[in-house]
Amino acid sequence: MRKDYLAFFVSLFLSRLADQILLFIVPLIVFQTTQSVAWAGLAFFVESLPRYLAFPVCGALCDKFAPVRILHISQVCRALACGVAVVLYGVFDGILWIVLLSALCGVLTTQGIMAREVLMPHVFPHYSYAKTLSYSQIADQSGLVLGPLVAALMLEVWAWHWVVLGVAGLFLLADLAMRAWQRSSTTQLETFEQHRDIWLQPLKIAFGHIRSLPELKRIITLAVGVNLIIGVTLATSAAMVTGQFAQDKDTYALLQAAGALVTIGILFYLARAGLPLRVLGGLSYSMIAVGAVIMAISPGIWLYAVGFLLVTGFDKMFNVYLRSTRQRVIPVQDFGKTVGVITLLNNLPQPLAGLAIAVLAAPLGTQPVILLLAGITALIGAAVASGWHATVKAELDVG
Repeated sequence: MRKDYLAFFVSLFLSRLADQILLFIVPLIVFQTTQSVAWAGLAFFVESLPRYLAFPVCGALCDKFAPVRILHISQVCRALACGVAVVLYGVFDGILWIVLLSALCGVLTTQGIMAREVLMPHVFPHYSYAKTLSYSQIADQSGLVLGPLVAALMLEVWAWHWVVLGVAGLFLLADLAMRAWQRSSTTQLETFEQHRDIWLQPLKIAFGHIRSLPELKRIITLAVGVNLIIGVTLATSAAMVTGQFAQDKDTYALLQAAGALVTIGILFYLARAGLPLRVLGGLSYSMIAVGAVIMAISPGIWLYAVGFLLVTGFDKMFNVYLRSTRQRVIPVQDFGKTVGVITLLNNLPQPLAGLAIAVLAAPLGTQPVILLLAGITALIGAAVASGWHATVKAELDVG
């Protein structure tokens, strides 16, 4: 791999590693402090909702301004936010600061994700887009593998506020790697004239593409079903493993790492297999739904782990299907703003799943709520599949 390409993916890995450490410790610290699944679900809602609401504006900014500059700002500001949160904790105490930090870093992470999303189709001329996606997701998943393990090891040695300072250092290293890529890269991005407004006009353009392109409607609907399951898994996995199944946080970290390793294996297979997009979408969606049902009915940690690995492993296969489809059909000059709106619509179910846990876990129990959301996901998949078959049949009849 070329050195400039490697620097880009190293930056992605370090940024994901830092973000994953924060995502790992927030629900864990909240649950350990409060001993409440509902509070852990509410903390997940607070930390995840802002990052998803920010996608449309962040996407519009990446179409309007240089995405490389936006990426630098995102990484440096996340490092500064970690330092400020630790200072506030030292002055005022309490776990509120880690929840607020995760919400702020979530928004800045969204800005970084959108900047990379706009950059990637253009900065690797020697790779196909599918190969670029595979490498980027492997770097991303490597951060997911090490994130829980590094977080658990750091929590064994330090209090959480010292861990947050370590996260700040990782964000700074990610920015240094990005600057190394920028110095050695000769890529010149094409720029397009954009409307001054970054609020309403980009939304109108994005929703216009969504209305006119059936492929976008299909992937948005399917992503809602997938992200209901991803959201409820993220919101409950710490409480299920360390609470209901009475395992320690090291077991939870190993389960997270195993999920990421399974995902990396799937991504390496996809990089070589060249499966049709329709197969990618159908297989990944089905396996995620099956995994959710297994988690909902599992009486112990081992069966729960099987369901968890299915959900986390096939999530990135679905992501390859989703990103490949939208890159193929969205006009390049509107890519950032349209992807921003699509990502918001796709991911809103994640914080809503956390809110459902916060509201329903106490009266119904955690696993019945997971089963309820799995049922909704299955219904969404069946509806999209039946609609697609009806469309194909109509086209064949006309032909």
